[in-house]
Amino acid sequence: MSGNTGFALGDNGTLNLSGEGSNNDYTNRAGDDLRTSSIGSTTYGQQVFRQGEPQTHEGKLQYNAEYSFNDAAEFYSFGGYSKRRGETAAFYRPSNASNNIAAIYPNGYLPLINGTLEDTSLVAGLRGELADDWHYDVSANYGKNTYELHTKTINTSLGLNTPRSFYNGTLTNDQKQLSFDLSREFSAAWLPHPVSVAFGAEYLRQGYQIEAGQAESYFQTGSSGLGGFRAADAGSYSRHNFAQYLDVETNLTEKLGVSAAVRHEDYSDFGSNVSGSLSARYDFTPQVALRGSVSTGFRAPSLAQQNFTFTSSQLIGNTIQEAGTFPAGSNVAQLLGAEDLKPEKSRNYSLGLVLQPLDSLTVTADVYRIDIQDRISLSSNLVLNNTAINYLRSNGVGDINYTSARYFTNATDTSTDGVDLVANYRYQFDNGVRWNSTVGYNYNHTKVTDVKANPAILDQLGVNLVRVDRRERIGLLGDTTPQHKLTLGNDLTFGNWALHSNLVRYGEFTSYQADKVNDQTFSAAWLLDLAVDYTLKNWVFTLGGDNITDKYPEKLNDFSSSGGNLAYSTFSPYGYSGAFYYGKVTYNW
Repeated sequence: MSGNTGFALGDNGTLNLSGEGSNNDYTNRAGDDLRTSSIGSTTYGQQVFRQGEPQTHEGKLQYNAEYSFNDAAEFYSFGGYSKRRGETAAFYRPSNASNNIAAIYPNGYLPLINGTLEDTSLVAGLRGELADDWHYDVSANYGKNTYELHTKTINTSLGLNTPRSFYNGTLTNDQKQLSFDLSREFSAAWLPHPVSVAFGAEYLRQGYQIEAGQAESYFQTGSSGLGGFRAADAGSYSRHNFAQYLDVETNLTEKLGVSAAVRHEDYSDFGSNVSGSLSARYDFTPQVALRGSVSTGFRAPSLAQQNFTFTSSQLIGNTIQEAGTFPAGSNVAQLLGAEDLKPEKSRNYSLGLVLQPLDSLTVTADVYRIDIQDRISLSSNLVLNNTAINYLRSNGVGDINYTSARYFTNATDTSTDGVDLVANYRYQFDNGVRWNSTVGYNYNHTKVTDVKANPAILDQLGVNLVRVDRRERIGLLGDTTPQHKLTLGNDLTFGNWALHSNLVRYGEFTSYQADKVNDQTFSAAWLLDLAVDYTLKNWVFTLGGDNITDKYPEKLNDFSSSGGNLAYSTFSPYGYSGAFYYGKVTYNW
């Protein structure tokens, strides 16, 4: 359910309010539990996993306000608040598993993870005109996000005294930003057109907090399925950034427009950087234009990437394991060859053609390339053998309640090449029927162009300890989604009726594994969405369906399905919940 309304604020202002609420049950497309380790359990051969969309309860409120005092000053503000409660499940623990207590759960149990996500945002500013045609905009921005975690599970280390539910901790991100912008047009005798100049400065403060869970959630083996944040992991972190920018834009001739921008940033934890961009557009005729751009980018590691520590159940190869995630500066990560994180730097190039052969037809074609140096990503899951575990313990690491470890790293460089084609056609028939059609095609291919040498300590600890293995190099850091996507959208409006259709073809894609023998390629698929509207005075009645042919991806092979439990790939671009049909009633006043 959603609603939107607006009000006048006297004669010089407006206020717009909107709200939305939704409740969604979970979907489950899991297969039957045929794991070898489940043989002899009371639920062998039954559907005990949960794979699908989570159960959610969500509410949102947003506002947008403006009030003009005069030409020199207009106040504006917008923001919102949302709260979402969701429930997902970890992997099922059968009755005969070591992470089950049969006296509590004689038939095994499914750990449930309950998260509450709250988002708050607020922007307020003043804009207007100054003397000599200068325009100004000064604003303040505040945002906060909290994620509180609870689990319904057990901690086998506590035996029969284990709680059945746990508070696992809370993650908080917040930021405060102050911005000041000035702009105006200048005329120069040596230029045929005015030059638009904009410049400004901003101050940004970012914060990140980890609040520990209850002690039982991380005691020894921890709460099964999702361990709590340890007291040693808890902390509050912050940094600030000062930035300045300059943007210049003009038409050098009647046909050639150019723009240039430069931005300087100075982070309290990663120093300073200068990035910039150049772009141009040349109109050969009113129907044909060529455009292009080149730019550089800079992204400092986030506070979360520098400080996040977590333990959870993951499918590694074809085995469910407790995996620990560590920041690069932690003792565990440093002992396993991690290095302090560096900022990502990127170079971006694009070239495009714009055509309008008819008043009702526009066509655009763009090619692009994105090169990222020192890309920040997670390492492979490093499965810890006895040698590695003893090595960690001998160097002061205690309470090792995980069987694999991974950390954030700058171990790779990547390159992305792409093509975007879009054509839009609009037509009105003599009988009043209006038709709007859009065709789009996208090609996107990412590859790893460089992998830093494997840390020497990993080579010493075990031949299978590879910081960036084949699965990450070709798959997760490369192509995890189809390289090709084709869309065809049509809207027909006739009288009180409107018909909407969207046909999408997703190309084939491959799920890569550490050993190519276990790779699986999924076939291309067509999906069709349809909806029909009927308008009656202030009412709009809608019936529709997404994926109306109930298309599912192919099922996972034996290696990736965890003994048949996980039926479908999480990388499917259209999910695996099948068709979704809906009815909607809208009232406008």
